[in-house]
Amino acid sequence: MSILNRRRLLGLGAGGAAVASAAMLTRCVKRQSIRVGILHSLTGTMALSERPVAAVTRMSLEQLNAKGGLLGRNVEIVEADGQSSGAVFARQARRLIESERVDVIFGCWTSASRRAVLPVIEQAKSLLVYPVQYEGIERSDRAIYLGAVPNQQILPSVAWCFANLGRKFFLVGSDYVFPRSAHEIIKDQLRAIGAEFVGESFVPLGSRDVSSMMAAIRDASPDVILNSINGDTNLAFFRALRATGERRIPTMSYSIAEPELRALGDVQLEGEYAAWNYFQSLDGPSNRAWLQRVLGRSVDTAVLSDPMQAAWVGTHLWAQAVSSVESSDPTDVRAGMLGQSIAAPEGVITIDRETGNAWKIARIGRVRRDRQFDVVWSSERPVRPEPYPAYRSPEAWERYLRDLYNGWGQRWQAPG
Repeated sequence: MSILNRRRLLGLGAGGAAVASAAMLTRCVKRQSIRVGILHSLTGTMALSERPVAAVTRMSLEQLNAKGGLLGRNVEIVEADGQSSGAVFARQARRLIESERVDVIFGCWTSASRRAVLPVIEQAKSLLVYPVQYEGIERSDRAIYLGAVPNQQILPSVAWCFANLGRKFFLVGSDYVFPRSAHEIIKDQLRAIGAEFVGESFVPLGSRDVSSMMAAIRDASPDVILNSINGDTNLAFFRALRATGERRIPTMSYSIAEPELRALGDVQLEGEYAAWNYFQSLDGPSNRAWLQRVLGRSVDTAVLSDPMQAAWVGTHLWAQAVSSVESSDPTDVRAGMLGQSIAAPEGVITIDRETGNAWKIARIGRVRRDRQFDVVWSSERPVRPEPYPAYRSPEAWERYLRDLYNGWGQRWQAPG
């Protein structure tokens, strides 16, 4: 203790010295732990998808502590609820970094929430580990991206649909930055391959009113529907689609996974499609061991999904980096994560040194009666991430996003 601190303690008297000593002890204990944040929507329209991801993230970090923590220190978990709102996500990220002093944030699902959080992360020189597929058109030296970019999910699925399901495409999505950008990418691809774009429709994130969307689909009479709706709006969409009584139009979804299928309850989706990198039904020793490890524990789900698996991968890649650089400093840890590989349930994942995105195997699954998936197509080998789709220049994509953001009143989600 310095002479100045001794004088301060003497000036405080016995009671004051005790309080000051307790405060110093508390700070010391906090320094001995590595504080991490989990930031997901535990309420609101996205809770359906995000609560299971938060549960697996928490469980994975708790398993690190059960093995002795990292660098001889306990991993202290601080959770926050983004409430399915980009503005709330940004506020919670700031609180986690500034008040809770976390070294890393594991979280976000929608691109609206991620893009709201990233400026906070970048200003504080912190680190975001993001587990969900997204539109790309982004590069941050303060993020690690574990989900697919378009060339690892959307683009191969559109090509597969064109070859196997039909040539007339209708696009549906929630009205925020990911579906809007995904639709632009898809329309570019449809033009390039000679397919027919017959229409698109958006609904506000969280809306249950899909009547105009159903009318537009009926009028367009497509061969295939490409679905980038997020959250519990999918419940309304598929119920309405089944209630039309018309011919069954095959649907390829980009945000429907095993937990969402279970939540759809009475809606029969057997024979529909989804594009991901991981499915719970994958065969192989790595996935079987992971299923036993996770489902053997009491978590907030009975099924596992691609983002849940990516969340598990993210915590372990982060832990590997902390151990290798012997520090929890966000800058050092992100540098340590670049180029890392891990034998994940979906296959070997490697973090691309240039982009901070993961190399991933692209897969397409068909829904079974038991609400699991049969894999009907796979790239077989990991695909290198290309965050900026080649149909336009990076500058053109950035300009598109800037216009979208400004047109929405400097938000990443359509007003209303």
